[in-house]
Amino acid sequence: MSIIHLLKNSSKTAFSFEILPPLKGNNFSKVCHIIDKLREFDPKYINITTHHSEIVYKENAQGVLQKIQIRKRPGTVAIAGAIQNKYKIPAVPHIICKGFTKEETEYALIDLQYLGVSDLLLLRGDANKLQKDQIVPGKSHEHTTGLIEQVNRYNQGIDMEGNTFEKPETPFSYGVACYPEKHEEAPNMESDIAFLKEKIALGAEYAVTQMFFDNRKYFNFVKRCREEDIIVPIIPGIKPIVLLDQLTVLPKIFRSEIPEALANELRKCKTDDEAKRVGVEWSIAQCRELIQAGVPSLHFYTLMATESVRQVAKEIY
Repeated sequence: MSIIHLLKNSSKTAFSFEILPPLKGNNFSKVCHIIDKLREFDPKYINITTHHSEIVYKENAQGVLQKIQIRKRPGTVAIAGAIQNKYKIPAVPHIICKGFTKEETEYALIDLQYLGVSDLLLLRGDANKLQKDQIVPGKSHEHTTGLIEQVNRYNQGIDMEGNTFEKPETPFSYGVACYPEKHEEAPNMESDIAFLKEKIALGAEYAVTQMFFDNRKYFNFVKRCREEDIIVPIIPGIKPIVLLDQLTVLPKIFRSEIPEALANELRKCKTDDEAKRVGVEWSIAQCRELIQAGVPSLHFYTLMATESVRQVAKEIY
């Protein structure tokens, strides 16, 4: 059953969360540790992020620095299959454009099909950390719309070269990202919503928001989307603040505004533990309001916040 069907058939606001693949050298138990802490809240699906290679410089035997590419967090496809096999919970791997070729995308789709993983989140990915020589024109998709079109063709039994094959018995279904406070590269909210509408028209069945801390931003965004005839579920993304420095780090990295009421409470904190308590209390209030408004699901970002997410979930589910 696809994510969109799970959401439509859920009798209450669904619970889901996102995890990162463990750093290279760690094993699947790192992933299990997070899931085991949160599975009591009946997660309807679990997202797994994807990370492209990063450039590092290492000294060779001659003492000369050489530029090499390293994947610090590989394994998204394998972890998705392992999660579904072990926990019988739908896994939703992220498939991204930037840093991955069209060929690599097709291989990932083939492997996911064999593993029985048929739900995806299609994203452009973070281009800021890519160097120019990692971006080869024509080899990768520039935007999520190109990625969507490749998945659509695969569902029809057409590979990237235009050759036909037996189309998947269970086609891939997918969601996309959206931004209640506008994507950092969008010139304005109107164009950002127009791009989202294009992705929906191509086949995206739902959208998951970037993290936000002011519910008014979400409600206003949904209202504007509905006015543009975007009727798919728009799932709010929630992240409890767990560190004092996130007061300034999160707005800088994710362009997520911290409401003054929350910022004021965080400024009073002297330790990360105090900030974590404030973050949990704020997220609980935020989630209760969203549930009362009838959101289809709450999607939690667990990076460095698994225990906080657990505390929030205990209060609202």
